[in-house]
Amino acid sequence: MFNATQVKDDLIQWIRTYFDENGRDCPAVIGISGGKDSSVTAALCATALGPDRVYGVLMPQGIQSDIDTSKSVVEFLKIRHYEVNIKTAVDALFESISAGGVELNRPARINTPARIRMATLYAVSAVVNGRVANTCNLSEDWVGYSTKFGDSAGDFSPLAQLTVTEVKAVGRELGLPPAIIDKTPADGLSGLSDEENLGFTYNALDRYIRTGLCEQADIKEKIDRLYQCNLHKMKPMPCFAYNGG
Repeated sequence: MFNATQVKDDLIQWIRTYFDENGRDCPAVIGISGGKDSSVTAALCATALGPDRVYGVLMPQGIQSDIDTSKSVVEFLKIRHYEVNIKTAVDALFESISAGGVELNRPARINTPARIRMATLYAVSAVVNGRVANTCNLSEDWVGYSTKFGDSAGDFSPLAQLTVTEVKAVGRELGLPPAIIDKTPADGLSGLSDEENLGFTYNALDRYIRTGLCEQADIKEKIDRLYQCNLHKMKPMPCFAYNGG
């Protein structure tokens, strides 16, 4: 049985320990999308370190229809924040790539902005001497629903071993508003919800991860296939083991 109160307390202590060992007095830097993952991560860091040691970074790509939700998160948590619109950078890079003779496809157009967002977080982190939070959860990572060296990057990852269902439970324990916790998850890039992109619900995925049960054979097959195809995202980068001979 998942004990959200205990896990919340353990996460807060884990974050404090991480910063004691890897950046005493440094702030946490978090990309704020307005969704549950970044909001829960920001709330955990604000509780663990104090709001004055948390920077939220809002990174719309042009006009973001739900930017007010992101703003409400930083206001609710009383953390400092920056807003960096990445549209100019994305457009310029796409133009340069096209000018070089490369025809951009859909994966490139969807994943490149995520990598620019991560570069932005590390630029802000360099300015404030911070540590960048990874906000991915286990459910997304399980099926590769993240961008390698984009939102899957970071210095520390509080939610990596928690499913979507469990992240929501921790968020409720932290007192985050239901409008944030229960907001329909979307990547903010493709125009589709996570579940529309994946072809199954997070409830079904979370149940399969934790119990191994999935009555629908086609969904089970798809989850297993996605997991195998995207294992490379969850493992450390392989390197040649030189033996010195």
